[in-house]
Amino acid sequence: MSSSSGTSVNQSGERSWGPCRTTKSNRTNWSSFNILAMVLSFVFFWPAGLVVLYWILSGRNAKDLPGAMKEKWQELRGGSFSLSEGTGNSVFNDFQQTQYDRINEIKHEIKTRSEHFKAFRDDAKRRADQEEFNRFMASKPESSD
Repeated sequence: MSSSSGTSVNQSGERSWGPCRTTKSNRTNWSSFNILAMVLSFVFFWPAGLVVLYWILSGRNAKDLPGAMKEKWQELRGGSFSLSEGTGNSVFNDFQQTQYDRINEIKHEIKTRSEHFKAFRDDAKRRADQEEFNRFMASKPESSD
C-alpha cells in the first residue's frame, strides 16, 4: 500500500526511504514553508539543503523531516524507545516502558488507519471520475471528421 505523501509502506508497516514511489502522481510539495526551509538549509549548510530538496522533490513536507530523521535514527540505534536514565525503581521503569510501547502501538494504528482512509478516498475519487467520464461519453455524440 502506498500513501499519497510519497513514502511507500510495506507489509510490516514500515516506510521505505528510497526514491521509488508507487503513487500515480509525481507532485512535489512546494509550499512557502518548504521553500523557506530549503533556502535556509542551503544558506547555513549546503548538504542539509540537498537533503531538504530531496525530501520536497519526493512529495513530502519539510515539517515532517525532523520527525522522520528521529524515527530513522532510533531504528538504526536499536528499534524501540528505551529509557536512557532510570528512576532507580525497576518496577516503575518497566511500567513506563510498557506505556511508551503502548503509545507507539497507538501511533502505528493511527498511521495505518490514516493510510487506509487515504486509499479509500483515492478509490472513491477514481470511481466518481469514472462515472463522470461514462456520463460524458454517453451524452456526447460521436464526432465525424
